Amino acid sequence: MPTDEQRLAGGVYGLLIGDALGVPYEFHPPARIPPPAQIEFEPPWGFHRAHAGVPPGTWSDDGAHANCLLASLLDRGQLDVEDLGRRLVNWLDLGYMAVEGKVFDVGIQTRSALSAFREGASGVESGPRGERDNGNGSLMRVLPLALWHTGPDETLAADAMRQSLVTHGHLRSQVCCALYCLWARRTLEGVAQPWEEAVASFHRLFPTGTAAREELDTQVRPHTPEVGKGSGYVVDCLLSARDCVRRGATYEQVVKAAVALGHDTDTTAAVAGGIAGVREGVEAIPGRWRAALRDKDAVEPMVTALLELRGRRPSSPRGG
Repeated sequence: MPTDEQRLAGGVYGLLIGDALGVPYEFHPPARIPPPAQIEFEPPWGFHRAHAGVPPGTWSDDGAHANCLLASLLDRGQLDVEDLGRRLVNWLDLGYMAVEGKVFDVGIQTRSALSAFREGASGVESGPRGERDNGNGSLMRVLPLALWHTGPDETLAADAMRQSLVTHGHLRSQVCCALYCLWARRTLEGVAQPWEEAVASFHRLFPTGTAAREELDTQVRPHTPEVGKGSGYVVDCLLSARDCVRRGATYEQVVKAAVALGHDTDTTAAVAGGIAGVREGVEAIPGRWRAALRDKDAVEPMVTALLELRGRRPSSPRGG
């Protein structure tokens, strides 16, 4: 059974390593993904890798944005969406939190939102809000909030939704971020059925008749048995990650299952890998991947700070 410290570190590294594992396979349909035994940071010879100039073990925008959020939380001591927005702009403009400062993958919606923020929109207004503006860009970064947060479920869910507004303002994206953070919290607590407990908590927080509950029940449909497709749509990404976590008994099995879905491989593996890392602990992540992850020096101080912070802050009741 992993310790709390191992689970917290596992969440951070699980997200980053899942992201890095998925980078070379992005955009490929599942039929073109190598068999699981060959899914590694370095794809098999002859595979037409995405982002051909990016060295193995490099996280993408997913990991960079998650690091931006974690750094902001540690520095500010609270969720500060204006600070988060500035850090994301610095990522896009200056390579902040990108491996070696090189940005190589930017979502259309995220670029539009950060442009609006740069031009003066507030952090709660910069993210597009149309129904078609429901990519997975705010979901992919939100896990550090759940790892850092010690407030009740009500506050965690509200903060998860609020951080989404910087780049993804539609309620559906907000709901997915809230449910994911509740799922991560239940996983961190080691409950037997963390997804089901997270859904139950969401139901308590948002009763029937509220807009968020309507969005969850009619659009996210968290009890659907349908298998996710690994696409960039926020609902599909979340449900794909859920499916991979359920099917995989180990961290390696989870992230390889995520990559095997094809399409948005880095984000699916990051979202699923973060949960698997929390569930299994950092020591369960294969050592070859931990050793080959690039720019670890940028992450290790933040993980240490997170562990120290959580070690001296008592956990609050779930609430809600």
